[in-house]
Amino acid sequence: MDDLNADLLILGAGPAGLTAAQYGARANLKVLVIEQLVPGGQALLIDKLENYPGNIGEKSGFEISQDMHRQAELFGAVFLTETVMALEKEGEVFKITLGNNETRRGRAVIAATGSKYRTLDIPGEKEFYGRGVSYCATCDGPFFKNKKIIVVGGGDAACDEAQFLSHLSEEVVLIHRRDRLRAQKALAERVLHNPSIEIRFNTRLLEIRGQSKVASVVLEKAGTGKKYEEAADGVFIFAGTIPQSALISGVEKDENGYIITDQNMETAIPGLFAAGDVRASPFRQVVVAAGEGAIAAHRAAGYIDRIKGEAYL
Repeated sequence: MDDLNADLLILGAGPAGLTAAQYGARANLKVLVIEQLVPGGQALLIDKLENYPGNIGEKSGFEISQDMHRQAELFGAVFLTETVMALEKEGEVFKITLGNNETRRGRAVIAATGSKYRTLDIPGEKEFYGRGVSYCATCDGPFFKNKKIIVVGGGDAACDEAQFLSHLSEEVVLIHRRDRLRAQKALAERVLHNPSIEIRFNTRLLEIRGQSKVASVVLEKAGTGKKYEEAADGVFIFAGTIPQSALISGVEKDENGYIITDQNMETAIPGLFAAGDVRASPFRQVVVAAGEGAIAAHRAAGYIDRIKGEAYL
């Protein structure tokens, strides 16, 4: 076991991975977190994380992510920026293969790889990505100040991002294919009463048109078959997420690819845990991901003690 790089390997540094890193390090484990981008995950895109417990000052997701990252490092967690290409278990040791062909080995793994935004796969979406089509309002919204913006979706992300965009433009049109918003009630009410946001229910986005950039969209009113073209400068799409679970094999997943665990965040493979947006869960929030990360790290510490013969009986 002397060639191990860590006791606990954490894949992903979103809220779940960052919390797991803190709890793992506080349990006196040698923790290595591997993240291909920057710590924070999708929380980085949240303008105001107003429903996170204790965040009365309405810090942004970026600010809270930075705090969580620093906190984990202060407790001793080590972070590595690299892409994970493969995960396998050899006896009681997990081996991670990285994009640079190096490997890392540890006694337990927490998969906190999160999810990515789902695309609509409609004409013009791929062609105009970065030229009017976006999946992040806080990233690209300032480019559309005082311009006409189409937002697609009816969940928390769509409503939160529409709220942000309404501070930049008075022409925000939120289209949703159903007859009511599915976002949390407080957030939905805020959007419904925002004078800068026009909501069109039972409406679908069929096509995005333009030359060098987005110029218009084709919409359809559900139940009528009526299609019409409307001018637009930007299209922000929030149509759900896809779990980043392809790397994790040999475990049970639901029909959408989310990893199924028990209440201890443990998968069917001993020593392999999952937490956050990659895990099958009825409620996806930063606070839920953080809680799952804490549980996963706590149970991983217990697992490591058992295989080392140091479990407290």
